[in-house]
Amino acid sequence: MEHFWQSIDNVELTPLTAILRIVASLLLGSLIGIERKRKGQMAGVRTFSLISMGACIAMMLSIYVCQETVGLLRGDPSRIAAQVLSGIGFLGAGTIIQMKGSVRGLTTAAGIWIIATIGMAVGCGLYLIAFVATLLVLFVLTILEQIEHRVNVGNEARTIRLKVKGIVKSIEPYRDVLARYNIHLSRVYVEYDYESSTTRLNLLILIREHSDFIEVFSALHDLRPTISISLSNQADLS
Repeated sequence: MEHFWQSIDNVELTPLTAILRIVASLLLGSLIGIERKRKGQMAGVRTFSLISMGACIAMMLSIYVCQETVGLLRGDPSRIAAQVLSGIGFLGAGTIIQMKGSVRGLTTAAGIWIIATIGMAVGCGLYLIAFVATLLVLFVLTILEQIEHRVNVGNEARTIRLKVKGIVKSIEPYRDVLARYNIHLSRVYVEYDYESSTTRLNLLILIREHSDFIEVFSALHDLRPTISISLSNQADLS
């Protein structure tokens, strides 16, 4: 047991020390990956675990090359590590989805970047820093998200598109329905078709994430005969 703890604190890389660091990076990456997968993100446990382990191994390779060739004090163990951070940027960009005005995946991309740095910290033997950083990341992804929603800073821009029979002369009934469901109407775009006697309404709204639109659609439909109604992520209608 004493030999085990010595291996953990050992500055010099040995096979046992390397294995312990890889396992530690796997566990820390899995914790954040579980949280991301729970939110329905494509990058989950396996992705975050592999990134964390890869960054850890890259960091250990940097240390090992200096340790075995020019000496740890004279070498530059940051060279390989610097390339890891550059490469992670491309991987993070792949998780960002742009959907006509709505951007998704920024939090996951940021998580990918920081889990790489956590893996590098483990590779350097900075277990406490890596563990505390993992706890703080989980705090940001869970507790801060709840606080964000409670103080109404988690609103998203969406567009409700309606096609109704007749010519709509006042938008106030629609504004009242949305206000009843705590939805802020920020902008309205109207298109009249006098030949077919229909009106197209594009209502740009601000609403909390994961809101249920079923009751909202039903209430909007009851205002007047409605041909179609849909929800779009597009915030820019220009």
